[in-house]
Amino acid sequence: MSDLKDYVDLKSDELKLRTTEGLSVAMGRLTATLLLVGLLVIVLGLLAVVLVQWIGQWTGSVAVSSSIVCGVFVLVMLVVFFLRKRLFRDTFVKLFIKVFYGGEKE
Repeated sequence: MSDLKDYVDLKSDELKLRTTEGLSVAMGRLTATLLLVGLLVIVLGLLAVVLVQWIGQWTGSVAVSSSIVCGVFVLVMLVVFFLRKRLFRDTFVKLFIKVFYGGEKE
C-alpha cells in the first residue's frame, strides 16, 4: 500500500512540474508576443503619420491622404478579421498542444 501511495505522490509531483513548465513557457511566449505587438503598433502608428504626410504632399490635401491611409488600415483589418481563425486560433491551439503535450523530447 505504501508503494501505491508513493507512486501516486510521484505522479502528482510530475503533473505539477509539467503544468508549471508548460505555463512558464506559455507565459514567456505570451509576454514576448505582447511586447512585439506593442512595438509593431508603435511602428505602424509612425508609419501612418509618415504616409499621411507624404501622400498629403502628393495630393495636396491632408484630409484626402488621411482617408487613403485609413482605408488601407480598414482593408488590412478586414483581411485579418476574415483570416482570424487560421492566423490566431489554429496557431494558438497548436502552440498550447505543443507546450502541454510534449513539445520537447524527453
